[in-house]
Amino acid sequence: MAKKIAAIVTDLVEDVELTSPKEALENAGNEVTTIGFEANQTIKGKKGGEFTIDRSIDEVSPEDFDALLIPGGFSPDQLRKDQRFVDFVTYFLKNDQPLFAICHGPQLFIQTGLTEGRTMTAYDTVRPDVAYAGANVKDEAVVIDNQLVTSRTPDDLPEFNKAIVEILG
Repeated sequence: MAKKIAAIVTDLVEDVELTSPKEALENAGNEVTTIGFEANQTIKGKKGGEFTIDRSIDEVSPEDFDALLIPGGFSPDQLRKDQRFVDFVTYFLKNDQPLFAICHGPQLFIQTGLTEGRTMTAYDTVRPDVAYAGANVKDEAVVIDNQLVTSRTPDDLPEFNKAIVEILG
């Protein structure tokens, strides 16, 4: 059965960290909805890609989705300043719902206060931050902690994509 996945993004997302997992999830029969500040807004990726936001954060509820994807780049750092996105991520962490984050994506976890005791990875410069927030940090291509799947960089996308598709069944 197809799952509904939310992908929260804004400008300066790492292009391939949005496009590659989205494609893998859709190829597995799932539906991915991009969520940002405004519906129908065009955002620009770090590498110049343009992406249209499907839904505004104000139009959705985390309960509408089976899983959450957080691509990296500078997008997560901008999103974590907005409590609406922090609350969205909090729902998935608190309820151990499938949550997929790559590169800078785990920055959003810090704002939730729910990293204590979780095992994860992230981009080199983000790993110390999540460790200071109480996470058990590993330097591995993919780290799976229950329904939480994290990866470090675009180089890890093959393993990351395989893991997130498998978690969804």
